[in-house]
Amino acid sequence: MSNLIVRKISTVVEEIFHEGGPVSNVPLRRAAALAVVKNPFAGKYVEDIQGFMDDLRPLGLKMAAKLVDAIGDAALVEGYGKGSLVGAGGELEHGALWHAPGGYAMRELIGGSKAIVPSAKKVGAMGARLDVPITHINASYVRSHFDSMEIGMNDSPRSDEMLLALVMTTGPRIHSRSGGLESKDIIGKDGLK
Repeated sequence: MSNLIVRKISTVVEEIFHEGGPVSNVPLRRAAALAVVKNPFAGKYVEDIQGFMDDLRPLGLKMAAKLVDAIGDAALVEGYGKGSLVGAGGELEHGALWHAPGGYAMRELIGGSKAIVPSAKKVGAMGARLDVPITHINASYVRSHFDSMEIGMNDSPRSDEMLLALVMTTGPRIHSRSGGLESKDIIGKDGLK
């Protein structure tokens, strides 16, 4: 992590037993790993920024490992997503540098996933929140797994920081009944169906 300065890391785990309907014997688990890092490009325009992705790769693996631990086992992961909040001194493109390091880290640790990792990013002030989209790990069209998890920290991102997030879940929304492609019907060839 040569050019990476991490201020703090947090892991958040939700266990959802019901959304107003019957209580599930096995709760849906949603977990987020968050890292607040110094944005080396804040306050100026830099043309060549891609090298920072290499600095972020070890952090992505560390965060993905924290998520697998929070979920309990990589084999339990059915959904994932990623996101970045860029402080006001940065630009949206800085948040895009998290796509490969974050997405590939999760895919590497859970193994065999076929679907692209959905993503959200925005520039925001300290305390901003971001809804991180979640889809099934093998087929993006599995409607029961369309979900999101709101992330954020009250003191982040400062204007010269980025808040990076990875999210994993153990299954569909707790009372999913909206139809569409089911997990049991995944073909698994193209990451879509």
